[in-house]
Amino acid sequence: MCTDCGCSITDHHHHHDHDHSHGDSASHQAAHDTLHHNPQLNDTKTISVIKKILDKNDHEAAHNRAHFDKQGVLGINLMSSPGSGKTTLLENLADMVDFKYGVVEGDLETNRDADRLKAKGIKATQIQTGSACHLDAFMVHKGLHDMPLDDLDVCFVENVGNLVCPASYDVGTHLNIVLVSVPEGEDKIAKYPVMFRAADLILITKTDLLPHFQYDVEKEKAEARKLKPNVDILEVNINDKESLQRVIDWIEFKRKMR
Repeated sequence: MCTDCGCSITDHHHHHDHDHSHGDSASHQAAHDTLHHNPQLNDTKTISVIKKILDKNDHEAAHNRAHFDKQGVLGINLMSSPGSGKTTLLENLADMVDFKYGVVEGDLETNRDADRLKAKGIKATQIQTGSACHLDAFMVHKGLHDMPLDDLDVCFVENVGNLVCPASYDVGTHLNIVLVSVPEGEDKIAKYPVMFRAADLILITKTDLLPHFQYDVEKEKAEARKLKPNVDILEVNINDKESLQRVIDWIEFKRKMR
């Protein structure tokens, strides 16, 4: 069950009924905090069910992360609202990077994004979530079975386009990159704080459109750093190869730090 919008519990949550005790992840804590501010979900039975789901999700996420670690692969979760440029970014990195990467692609319906990536020679597997507005660790685990991790250096998880629910679910990656595009307007970071607190890197995308929108980049960076003072922020325009190279350099730095 989604902690923020109340979408249905999907089948995979019923396949693991044994309990595991472990520490709360940052995403688990964010989801827990959200519960107590949502009157539609704030009853004892509902909280108990959601906590159990999140506990199981966190355990599966730890399993995914261990799998990445064993293969020496850096896992990166890409999150944003629809149309911010996640798939376009991944397409454009293909011709510039020295490392090999694959993508677990999440969408409610269609294989369009995975097909776009495959057309660029990128290893990609599609997860169709149906009515679920986010990927979770169980879905990603299933996707990893179709991903040749022993041939990869980096595995991106391209989450469902949504600035709310994906922030509450640890999918087992090492890092979160959150995209926000200029055409979305300059209120998104302040309005969706849980998502941007979860970010290790924020990409402000489509900056070539700045002349056409009222968008104060420096103000938005300040908003982000109110939420998370140490967050990294880069401006990206796919027509500016230097801006893409800075994203690649950030990922390469994180690879070397592991």
